[in-house]
Amino acid sequence: MSLVDDLVSNLASDSVQYKDVGEIASYVRGVTYSKVDEEAGGDIRVLRANNITLSSNTLNFGDVKEVSGSVRVRPDQRLQADDILISVASGSKSHVGKVAYVEKDVDYYFGGFMAVLRVKSGVDSRFLFHALLSTRFSRYLEGALSSTTINNLNAKTMGAFRVPVPRLEVQRSIVKILDQFTELEAELAAELQLRKRQRVALTRSLPYAGQIRKLSPDGVKRVRIGDVATKSSEALRVQPDESYVNLGVRWYGEGAFARGSKAGSAIKGSTLYRVKAGQFIYNRMFVVEGSFGIITPDLAGGVVSSEFPVYDLDETRVLPGWLLLYLLDEYTLKRVAAEVTGVERGTMKSRRRWKEEQFEAFEIELPSVAAQQEILRVLGAGVALESALQDELVARRKQCGHYRDRLLMFDEVPA
Repeated sequence: MSLVDDLVSNLASDSVQYKDVGEIASYVRGVTYSKVDEEAGGDIRVLRANNITLSSNTLNFGDVKEVSGSVRVRPDQRLQADDILISVASGSKSHVGKVAYVEKDVDYYFGGFMAVLRVKSGVDSRFLFHALLSTRFSRYLEGALSSTTINNLNAKTMGAFRVPVPRLEVQRSIVKILDQFTELEAELAAELQLRKRQRVALTRSLPYAGQIRKLSPDGVKRVRIGDVATKSSEALRVQPDESYVNLGVRWYGEGAFARGSKAGSAIKGSTLYRVKAGQFIYNRMFVVEGSFGIITPDLAGGVVSSEFPVYDLDETRVLPGWLLLYLLDEYTLKRVAAEVTGVERGTMKSRRRWKEEQFEAFEIELPSVAAQQEILRVLGAGVALESALQDELVARRKQCGHYRDRLLMFDEVPA
C-alpha cells in the first residue's frame, strides 16, 4: 500500500456526521449590475461564469465585465478571501455548479448568474471546496437539474447537498493532501502554457529564418484565404427516418469531434452538409476562442450545420496543418476578433459570428509548401511535448479525483 493509500485509509476510516451545505455555509446570490443603477458606487469589475476555468476550477481575469458610472453596490457582493464562487445559472447544464476558490480579497464583484458560499465556524472552506469537486456533487447536480429545463442552482438546491463533516483537524489533513495534487496540476498546467507560448513564438519567427527563406525563393506572399480555399457545398436534405453523425469544433485548436448520432426527426434544420477527410472547418460563433480544425479520417461522412463552414484547400499552395497553425496564432486571433460582427448575448457571445465572406477575404502570409512542410516538421517536436504534458495533466487530474472521492467517503453516523 502506498503512503497516500495509507493516509486515505486512516483519515476516511471514521464514521462522521453529514450536514446539509445550508447548515455549514451561507449562500449569497449575485446581482445584475448595470449602468442605470441610481446610487453612485463607482466603476466596478464583475466576474461571470466564463471567469471560472472549467478544466482547473480556478479564477481567470482575462475577460472581466466592467461596469462604469453610477452603480449600486452591496458589500456582500465583493469577493472575499476563502469565498467559494459558483456558477449557478447558465445556458448549458455543464457550466452550472462549476466552482472556484478565492484565495484572497480581490476588487471584483460577482454577477447575477453567480453565487458564493461562505462557511461557518467548524468547517474548513477548502474542505467544502474539495467536496464540491467530488463525483458525489456532480451526480447530485445531474439529479437535481434533470427534471427541469431551467439551469438554475438556487439556494434551496445548493443547500440540500449533504457533505461529511469530520473533526476540523481531519478536514485540514485531507485538504493538505488534496492541495498537493492541485499544486502539481498547476505546475503542469503552467509548463504546458509555457511550451505553447514558445511554439507560438517559434511559429511566427520560423518563416523568416535563413533555412526557411531558402525554401521560399519567391518570398513569403500575402494571399486571401479564398484564393487557396473553396467552400464545400455537399448539402443534403434531412430525412426523418435516417440518422446523422453531427460534428462540432472544440475551442483552442482542439479540432473537430463527433457529437453522436441523431435521428433526422429530432433535427430542427432541413439541410445539413457532409464533410470529407482533410477539409478545413471552423465554428462561425467561436473563432475568437480558436474554434478551427481539420476533418480527420474517422470523422469523414459526418454532417454539420451552416454554423460550421467547411472548405477544400488547394494543397499545392497551402497545407491544412499550416493554415491551422496560422489561424491559431494569438496575433492572428486578435485580427479575427476585430472583424467578428454581431451583438453579444450573455456570456456565450452566441450572436457574434465570423462569416464566410470575412473568412475568405482574410489575408494570410503564405510561404512555399516546402517551407510550410519544414516549419511543421520543426514544430512537430514541440507539439509532441505539449501532447505529452497534456496527457500527464489529464492523468494527474484523474488521480486527484480518485483520491478526493476516497478521502470524502465516510460512513454516516446514524441519526
